[in-house]
Amino acid sequence: MTDNLRGALLMMGGMFAFTVNDTFVKMIGDELPLFQVIALRGLAATAILIAMAHVMGALDFRIPRRDAGLIALRCVAEAGAAWFFLTALIAMPLANVSAILQVTPLMVTLGAAIVFRETVGWRRFSAIAVGLIGVMLIIRPGPDGFSIASLYALASVLCVTVRDLVTRRLSAKIPSLTITVITASAVAAFGLIGGLFVDWQPVRGIVALELAGSVLFVIAGYLLSVMVMRVGDVSFVAPFRYTSLVWALILGFVVFGHWPTALTLLGAAIVVGTGIYTLLRERQLRRAAARAIPPRV
Repeated sequence: MTDNLRGALLMMGGMFAFTVNDTFVKMIGDELPLFQVIALRGLAATAILIAMAHVMGALDFRIPRRDAGLIALRCVAEAGAAWFFLTALIAMPLANVSAILQVTPLMVTLGAAIVFRETVGWRRFSAIAVGLIGVMLIIRPGPDGFSIASLYALASVLCVTVRDLVTRRLSAKIPSLTITVITASAVAAFGLIGGLFVDWQPVRGIVALELAGSVLFVIAGYLLSVMVMRVGDVSFVAPFRYTSLVWALILGFVVFGHWPTALTLLGAAIVVGTGIYTLLRERQLRRAAARAIPPRV
């Protein structure tokens, strides 16, 4: 098995794990307050991540002041993304939310051009514009087919974009698992603070099993996400993140009986297509830039 194939399988496995986690959260969304779900899942995930990072020797909290500020901003963005996404997830079909989230790579490319002044040619700008048209087909602004939950999904995209842009500016020497542990702890704290203002419900029976399943699969997703960055060519592996939409379509239909409309599927196909094009175009540009660098003597 080549490294690229291994990386592709790990990416698909990670997307499956995250989508199963979303399915469990949607199942318990009507049983428990959202802040309680965020707090309990965050605390369990943080404990497991700390143990995992300790075993791997990947915990290092000697963080420079500049990076500390960036990590704090990343935590705020992650907490916002969690709340907006889960609010949308509980109110919308699983596949619809997943389809909107697929625009994130396009938004990161656009954000990098605006914030970091990275060069983005007319081809990728065109792909971003077409991708946004696909999002409009999914959320269908207007009296027919639109719901306020779509705005929450879009807000989660913006938060994830901020998170990913901030991550690009973090020092490479900070272990990825350290950043993940800090972020998970911040999200858990956010859930606990929000939980002070809601009435917590007892967790027992099937709800307890569903919450445990959510924790296990979100940890699996985190672990596979870390592993996938260590094997294969990132530009080859990255497009396989879009398999999350396939998993969302299957699980949304099997578990909840939801199937998107033809217009939603068309919008999702446009978003995924433009996203894959953007990733392949960036890969092509990186290779061209590498060939232009003269060899060291």
